[in-house]
Amino acid sequence: MRRALHEAALAASAGDVPVGAVVLGPDGALIAAGHNEREVTGDPTAHAEVLALRRAAASLGTWRLTGCTLVVTLEPCTMCAGALVQSRIGRVVYGARDEKAGAAGSLWDVVRDRRLNHRPEVIHGVLEDVCADLLTTFFRDR
Repeated sequence: MRRALHEAALAASAGDVPVGAVVLGPDGALIAAGHNEREVTGDPTAHAEVLALRRAAASLGTWRLTGCTLVVTLEPCTMCAGALVQSRIGRVVYGARDEKAGAAGSLWDVVRDRRLNHRPEVIHGVLEDVCADLLTTFFRDR
């Protein structure tokens, strides 16, 4: 989570919402990282999770991220939750809950919907206060 927080700080320094994500391999090694880049790229899909997943898939040479873990500072939205299911990621770890748009247990629970063909393990609340404070500070300063 500390590496994801570093990525989140990079997003904030570029004027974007401070969300960072990393993908770890089955052995825990860092495969890819990403942070929000919507403001820089003008791309509404440039969320930290999507960028980290794309980079991990490119690094591994496959879209199937079976056995990998995504660590992200903020609970994934519906778009990112769908991408996580499609990538076959094994585990999702997130820090702060997103009561307004979260899709991994708060508002919706897309990633664990029994109707879908893949359901990753979800671990929430890792360094939750630190992750939430980063977001609160960013929006307060705006």
